[in-house]
Amino acid sequence: MDIGVFIPIGNNGWLISKTSPQYKPSFALNRTVVRKAEQYGLDFALSMIKLRGFGGASEFWDHNLESFTLMAGLAAVTSRIRLYATAATLTIPPAIVARMTSTIDSIAPGRFGVNLITGWAKAEYDQMGLWPGEAHYERRYDMLTEYTTILRQLWTEGRSDFKGEFYTMNDCRLSPRPAALVPLVCAGQSARGMQFAAAFADYNFCVGSGLNTPTAYAATNARLSAELAKTGRDVGSYPLMMVIADETDDAAFAKWQCYVDGADAEALSYLGLQAGADSNADAGSSARWMTQTTSPVNFNMGTLVGSYANIARMLDEAAAVPATAGIMLTFDDFVVGMDQFGQRIQPLMTSRTHLRAVA
Repeated sequence: MDIGVFIPIGNNGWLISKTSPQYKPSFALNRTVVRKAEQYGLDFALSMIKLRGFGGASEFWDHNLESFTLMAGLAAVTSRIRLYATAATLTIPPAIVARMTSTIDSIAPGRFGVNLITGWAKAEYDQMGLWPGEAHYERRYDMLTEYTTILRQLWTEGRSDFKGEFYTMNDCRLSPRPAALVPLVCAGQSARGMQFAAAFADYNFCVGSGLNTPTAYAATNARLSAELAKTGRDVGSYPLMMVIADETDDAAFAKWQCYVDGADAEALSYLGLQAGADSNADAGSSARWMTQTTSPVNFNMGTLVGSYANIARMLDEAAAVPATAGIMLTFDDFVVGMDQFGQRIQPLMTSRTHLRAVA
């Protein structure tokens, strides 16, 4: 099973709290995290793209780096780990993403892939005059289908003459091309998103849910498997989970409770407004997931809290869910968390026995 890290490209990581670790993103921080990930044998690192934060006392995600330039820098200081940058497709034409990808592939041959997002938070794009209107909520995967088609044409053939509703290519050229097939990932949670993932992605990120319920995402895997039965393709599922670990369960839960008690209500309120803007979003979509009340302080993602041994056990349980290709992790404190995982948790995992020698 693959293990990856969702690196802290935005301030304060994935905890919308005034009492969680408070920090600004930097290249130095992310270099430390990704080098540790490589040292401990993790398989990949992925960075998101966020263009406007949620404010509040914690200034949550008001401070962000840019994904492709960050990953280009990390490509130059790593040698093995796979790297994924995120393309905000409303902001960058597909031909430019294709060329940026080819450039990073020349820095890290065969180690770079692209995460495609359609964009759901209107404020991020409206501030630049790039929001296409409310119809985007219904048409965004149609747009992404054309976008992906152009990427694949340029990467494999070096040329695109695609003519569609959203994009027009006129003998568009790309050279040099990537040395190997560029993996595409997405995070389709809605029915339409799952259909897109089954047709075009190589990996699909989903969201674990609940506190210490590591197999709760099994139903999401089943939905993806149903769509894959129609396309005949192989797409790996990667659930996203947060790890909060310590020597004992009590110590780990004390940290979690501290973060929950310090929830940034103002930032959470703004997040709810943005996530609720698509009134037609289906029950499985990211927008509906973000507006749940299970544990909004960390986006309602699957949360594993406990001793190192119990975290290892729960990650092994998650690995055993059918159709799971890997798990992408976040931490309350990324630098400390990477060492905890590499030195104390991973050596106890049966699904990572091939890497015990690393620790």
